[in-house]
Amino acid sequence: MSVYIHKSHNVSVLVYHLVCPAKYRRSVFNEKVDQELKNICLEISDKYEIHFLEIGTDKDHVHFLIQSVPTYSPTKIATVVKSLTAREIFVRVPEVKKQLWGGNFWTSGYFISSVGKTGTEATIQQYVKNQGTSSQYNQLHQDQLRIFD
Repeated sequence: MSVYIHKSHNVSVLVYHLVCPAKYRRSVFNEKVDQELKNICLEISDKYEIHFLEIGTDKDHVHFLIQSVPTYSPTKIATVVKSLTAREIFVRVPEVKKQLWGGNFWTSGYFISSVGKTGTEATIQQYVKNQGTSSQYNQLHQDQLRIFD
């Protein structure tokens, strides 16, 4: 579950849904690769301000639910996750490299989307549009102010 991250000058809750397909859409995610991937992600969490809330593997791709800080762009998060996991998977599970003849673990592309904690995009859009003009959004505004307490 995501939490508010308090820094010296800001408070944030930035959550992303990242999907990374294996190179050539190969079915490389077995139990061993899945477990090593999760171990690697724990190590990434220790070194970077990238926290894995959920990791779900399918046969040929992985879904990550990631929370990070504002200093990391979505592109940087994807780059760090993909590069470090690829390098370590090849070291820890060398038989995977034989299935992926080009030397890359992931495809060059990925999908990333922000995930809201307090409301949907439509809710926030209406809140911003009606800022200061409608009392029905006061509760949402009060909830947002509580994060700074």
